[in-house]
Amino acid sequence: MLAMASIINLQSETDESLMLGYAAGNLQAFNLLYDRHEMGVWRYVFRSVRVQAIADDLLQDVWFALARQAPNYQPTAKFKTWLFTLAHNRLVDHFRTVKRHVSLDDDDGESDSVALVQTLAANSGFGPLKRLESKEQARALLEAIEALPFAQREAFMLQAEAGMDVQDIATTTGVSFETAKSRLRYARSRLRELLQEYA
Repeated sequence: MLAMASIINLQSETDESLMLGYAAGNLQAFNLLYDRHEMGVWRYVFRSVRVQAIADDLLQDVWFALARQAPNYQPTAKFKTWLFTLAHNRLVDHFRTVKRHVSLDDDDGESDSVALVQTLAANSGFGPLKRLESKEQARALLEAIEALPFAQREAFMLQAEAGMDVQDIATTTGVSFETAKSRLRYARSRLRELLQEYA
């Protein structure tokens, strides 16, 4: 009964408090952080590498990095920004060491494509995406996102998956506010252009 009360109390804690708790040795705090952020980070990584096995490996690396850095964690930024910065850095390392081989033909699951589109549309605030429902439209969106230059795609995905504002995107990617804002603006503009027949 006491353990259940402890978990319930932890659930009301902020991410930053949970991370400090984990740094102090509370494994339940880590589990809650993982439950809260696993899928958002995985989708962000997967949209960047487009290969599930690689995304799974990179996600594991991100959580290992979090565990390694826990003793030195300081809540100077939002936890989510810090976590996605770890993911961003892991992606940068990955792209430095391997070439990407991407194929949209690997995913023939209509429900998976439509579910991904609905998730992106719901979180991005990008109006035209909210009306994409068919497999053809879902594939068009995935192809449009894939066609974006990496920096623009990353800015768009950080907003769509992590719900980050421009300042958080800038912090995560290590660029100025204006650069992040510009990347996001160009990404949205390019997506509108590529998806105009569905808008």
